[in-house]
Amino acid sequence: MKTLFLIIGFLIFTGCASQSAKIDAAKSPASFQKVLKKDATILQKGSNKYSCAICGMDLVSFYRTNHAANTKNGVKQYCSLHCLVYDNEINHTDLMDVKVIDANSLKFISALKAWYVTGSKMPATMSAISKYAFSTKKAATSFAKKYGGEVMRFYDAYDIAIKDFTKK
Repeated sequence: MKTLFLIIGFLIFTGCASQSAKIDAAKSPASFQKVLKKDATILQKGSNKYSCAICGMDLVSFYRTNHAANTKNGVKQYCSLHCLVYDNEINHTDLMDVKVIDANSLKFISALKAWYVTGSKMPATMSAISKYAFSTKKAATSFAKKYGGEVMRFYDAYDIAIKDFTKK
């Protein structure tokens, strides 16, 4: 009898595990931000390299909104544009060569060359307004058509993020 329960438990577990791996962004928007650890590029070093340099959130869990920048003390990686803006505007950290994850390729690209979609139906990170970046305007427009939001460049998305800190 014990063996039967173990077999049934194993079958249920493996069935559930294989189904959960098939979840995509359209069926579960909350899972869109997260990637497998093997697919994440972590640029910063140290014992906390998998944590946002500002808020400490897991970079892999919020990977599609990751940003990174060079500082005089080395590379910092952030879970979101919100945390990058906080470091730049509130902490007055001098950020250089700002990069962002292309939500399609999962590779870092120049934030200044990226096309952002803000305000989509996909989950936001550290903000009420979502911000996802793409390497081409065509990719950003396609995403916006599917999930809503407005297509813009880095400085416009930055201006939206800075409003998180100027609310009265």
